[in-house]
Amino acid sequence: MQTLAQTLTTQAVKPSLTELILSLADTSKAISGAVRHGALAGILGATEQENIQGETQKKLDVITNDMLKDALKAEGNVRGLASEEEDYVVEVSKQGEYLVCFDPLDGSSNIDINSLVGTIFSILPAPTGELNEQSFLQAGRNQVAAGYVLYGPSTMMALTTGHGTQFYTLNPGSGEFLLTNDNVQITPDTAEFAINMSNQRFWEAPMQTYIADLLLGKIGPREQSFNMRWIAAMVGDVHRVLCRGGIFTYPTDNKNPAKPFKLRLMYEANPMAFLVEQAGGKASTGYETILDIVPSEIHQRVAVILGSANEVDTCLSYHGIDYSEEPEID
Repeated sequence: MQTLAQTLTTQAVKPSLTELILSLADTSKAISGAVRHGALAGILGATEQENIQGETQKKLDVITNDMLKDALKAEGNVRGLASEEEDYVVEVSKQGEYLVCFDPLDGSSNIDINSLVGTIFSILPAPTGELNEQSFLQAGRNQVAAGYVLYGPSTMMALTTGHGTQFYTLNPGSGEFLLTNDNVQITPDTAEFAINMSNQRFWEAPMQTYIADLLLGKIGPREQSFNMRWIAAMVGDVHRVLCRGGIFTYPTDNKNPAKPFKLRLMYEANPMAFLVEQAGGKASTGYETILDIVPSEIHQRVAVILGSANEVDTCLSYHGIDYSEEPEID
């Protein structure tokens, strides 16, 4: 099996980008160890702090955020970083070629129940000039690499550099990420969906109708049965979609009119959309293609509908929009 480094060389990835990806991979190994030790290391539970989104931070949110910040500050190719756990962008090196956006521990509400969590990252080219928030406000199509590391029964990385989507599995013996799927493909059709059904009464009418039709199964207009899955960590739900197809959605809702969206565009939606499109799937908000959105601020939230291409198209048809044309993939 090829190592991560060997695969990036085969793909002719720029050496500076390869070095950055390997640095993120090395840090994820350390995060995997911290997650694995859990209560033994006294790192479970919540802090007394809230992040910029007003969410109570878990101890591991803070620890993993610091681990990634320290690693990226030591990485000479990074101009700046933006994190879900940071109020503002952080300048790293004036000579850096790249910007890195990350969610250090997605699904952190799962930590205390020993369920799936992961790290999500997105790499953008750094523009010239002074570093500020505007430097990061680039459409997702500008990403030069994106991925996640899933901390589960095995530690796995999903990665794209624009040459398809690959899976790597961490070998505990050698400490190397080894290529275990060199061409991940999402099946175009599916009979599985992932959604937080507890919010059903707050959804817009198109999503209400779409899910209601799925639940009717063979006696409904779709004339087939669907299964629902929900892990409550985007990394886990998207990993399942990449492995065996499906549709994942966290749609618009009116539970809190001031916050109609849940997922962050730059730390979650963009990197996952890049991975999904590179695997033959589609990703939308319900009204626009995620990778075409130009962010208005680094902590912007959006609705997300992604997964098997034909099922995403069907869901979008309920919203009155035709996205049946294939997305352009560089």
